[in-house]
Amino acid sequence: MILYPAIDLKDGQCVRLLRGEMDAATVFGDDPAAQARSFEAAGAEWLHLVDLNGAFAGHPVNGAAVAGILEAVGVPVQLGGGIRDMATIERWLAAGVARVILGTAAVENPGLVREAAAGFPDRVAVGLDARGGLVATRGWAETTDMRATDLARAFEDAGVAAIIYTDIDRDGAMAGPNVNATEALARAVSIPVIASGGVSSLADLEALRATGAIAGAISGRAIYDGAIDLAEALRRLSSPPHG
Repeated sequence: MILYPAIDLKDGQCVRLLRGEMDAATVFGDDPAAQARSFEAAGAEWLHLVDLNGAFAGHPVNGAAVAGILEAVGVPVQLGGGIRDMATIERWLAAGVARVILGTAAVENPGLVREAAAGFPDRVAVGLDARGGLVATRGWAETTDMRATDLARAFEDAGVAAIIYTDIDRDGAMAGPNVNATEALARAVSIPVIASGGVSSLADLEALRATGAIAGAISGRAIYDGAIDLAEALRRLSSPPHG
């Protein structure tokens, strides 16, 4: 299982939100590139970036910070937030982003996801952000009546590289991930599922891995707060599971 350290970008800074609320942001640093380098130095194989301003604005906002990170590290980077048209997808992929994440677009413009996944195999992921099992869009500001599992199944044959499943109520709350819901989603589709939201300890990572169904996990606040030692977590996940 791959651990993706998260760098959430707001106004050019590294922040974490609490349950998706922009006015509940904690700033963890004003040098995203340095943060990315430290994650790479600890052994991270991937980085997870989110342009938070972009998610609300509907177009990229923290482009300079993303460019700085891409220049600073050699590990692959996946990026979400404000990516809602083919031109933006093409621009980010050409700039060196390994994988773009489509969230709002997956709900409002599923044809874009299919077109992008066909044009860029293994470089397009779908971000499923759910509140009470229902998909939320536009920076989590709007909740739809669509179940996350149904939306995931709709992309089963599209060639999507991964589904990033975020339980919004757990995000940034240090309350542990929703293992059951994430595992259920992972078993419902053949697309690799990455867990996001609430991953706050090594035990959480072990619980996700123990399902045998979840391909990856994203953690942000717990790494910044020191609740998860990134190097230790990466070592633990690279060794065989106990038992």
